[in-house]
Amino acid sequence: MTRPMSSIDPIPHLRRVHETAPLIHNITNFVAMNAMANVLLAIGASPAMVHAREEAAEFAGLAQALTINIGTLSPHWVDAMLEAARAANAVSTPWVMDPVAVGATHYRRQTAKQLIELSPSVIRGNASEIIALAGQSSTGRGVDSTDAYDDAIDSALQLARQTGAVVAVTGEQDLVTDGQRLVRVAGGHPLMPKVTTLGCSLTGVVAAFIAAAEDTLAATVAALCCYATAGELAGGEAKGPGSFAVAFIDALHALDAQALEGRHLDIEHV
Repeated sequence: MTRPMSSIDPIPHLRRVHETAPLIHNITNFVAMNAMANVLLAIGASPAMVHAREEAAEFAGLAQALTINIGTLSPHWVDAMLEAARAANAVSTPWVMDPVAVGATHYRRQTAKQLIELSPSVIRGNASEIIALAGQSSTGRGVDSTDAYDDAIDSALQLARQTGAVVAVTGEQDLVTDGQRLVRVAGGHPLMPKVTTLGCSLTGVVAAFIAAAEDTLAATVAALCCYATAGELAGGEAKGPGSFAVAFIDALHALDAQALEGRHLDIEHV
C-alpha cells in the first residue's frame, strides 16, 4: 500500500442527507424493521418497509435508494428482492446488499449469489459474511462474526473487484473498499453489538448516504463515520444496552458538523 493520497470529509455527505431527506426502500428482516425505520428517521432520511412481491418492484422505482437484507428469508421475499433489485437497476437507483449469515445455509448462499449477479452498489457485512461471500472459508456462526478484521481485508478487496461493488466490512473497526481504494473507519462503542439490529440499521444509513452521491465509496465511508461518532456520543450517556439504544437514536438525530469536526478519513490506494 502507498501512503494516503487524499481524505474524505463526512460533513458534506451528512448535510446532503439532511437537505434531501431521501426515500429509502428497505426489504429487511422482521427483527430489524422498527429499529431501522427509527434510525433512518433520526439521520434525516425517509424510510419505507415494502416487501410484498406485488409492489416491491414498483416501489423500488420510486425510491432514491434500496436496501436488501437476507436475514429472514422466504421464497416470496426472495422473489421480491430480486424484482426490486432489477427495478432499481432499470432506473439507476443505487442499492445496498446486507448478506446476513450468508455462510450458514445453502439457501442463503444461493440467494446471495442471485443478488450479487444483479450488481449491488454496496455490499455491507461483518467479517465472516464478507469472507463467505468471497468464497473463502469462514468460521462465522449465524449472524455473529467470529473472523478477525484483518482476515477479511483480502476477501473484501477480492469481492469488490469481482462484483464492482463497494464492500464495507463493519465491526469493532470498519473498512471500505472498491478494490482500488481502501479506507479504515475507527470509532463506535462496545455497547453497539449488544443492541440487536444496529448493523442492519447501518445498511439503511449507507443507502441514505449513497442516494444521489457522486462517489459511492466516499458516501459509504461518511455513513460509517457518522454511525461510529453517534455510537461514541451515545456511549458517553448510556448505562447499559437499553439506555444506549435510546441515546444512540438521540445522538444520530443531533449529529452535526461540530460533532464530526476533524474526522477526515484517509484513503489508501491498493
